[in-house]
Amino acid sequence: MTSVAEAIRAALLTGEARDKVMATRALGRAWRNGDLAWDFAAAMPDRPAWPAKLELLPANRMPKRGAGSRRNVIALWHSLAHIEFVAIDLALDMAGRFGGEMGREFVDDFLGVAAEEAMHFALIDRKLRPFGSHYGALPAHEGLWEAAHDTRHDVAARLAVVPMVLEARGLDVTPTMRDRLLAQGDAHGARIVQRILDDEIRHVSVGAKHFVAYCAERAMEPHNHWKMLVKRHFRGVLKAPFNDSARLAAGLSREYYGSVA
Repeated sequence: MTSVAEAIRAALLTGEARDKVMATRALGRAWRNGDLAWDFAAAMPDRPAWPAKLELLPANRMPKRGAGSRRNVIALWHSLAHIEFVAIDLALDMAGRFGGEMGREFVDDFLGVAAEEAMHFALIDRKLRPFGSHYGALPAHEGLWEAAHDTRHDVAARLAVVPMVLEARGLDVTPTMRDRLLAQGDAHGARIVQRILDDEIRHVSVGAKHFVAYCAERAMEPHNHWKMLVKRHFRGVLKAPFNDSARLAAGLSREYYGSVA
């Protein structure tokens, strides 16, 4: 029987976008059906495979997006597609790299997140098609995966930085994006973004839940431990304004981030 870690590794090393989406969905089904062995001997790759034609640039060299023109609309959706594509790998790697030490509920949760990120990516990639574009048509950057690589040896640091900082930032900026799409007459796009926002609240809550459990098992105070880990491992700066209501729904009270912004 194939192990869950082997199946996760195979999905991470699937580079073409459609194939990764299909592999992630198949992995989720196999896990739910009990077709994968509980074995984490297979090591996760240092970095996942991405589409061969995807041009990667440093974040500070990415073209600036304006507003309104067809070209900038395409750039917006392509940027979102890249975020969701990398989010598939972030969730897969979380389950495969740390599942053995964190347990079955952890694996259940993050393979579920991976499947939803794959669905988000598919929705956005489909949104790009009527513009005559597709994922990989524009450059993208590696910033999100760099955060994962930097925290590859510490599950608490990974939880603190990826779901509880980077994904939580999406809770802050997505409502403005949704409202802008509505103002531009793109109700379909606004629905996609709202669906992503609703799911991302749950994804952040998964990260927060497991972070709090990790701290409780070690008699650590979660707010203070989170602040220490973010200071040590997060390269950026936490920026206001914050969507306090969405963050609270995801388990992030201002005790976490209010004093570090």
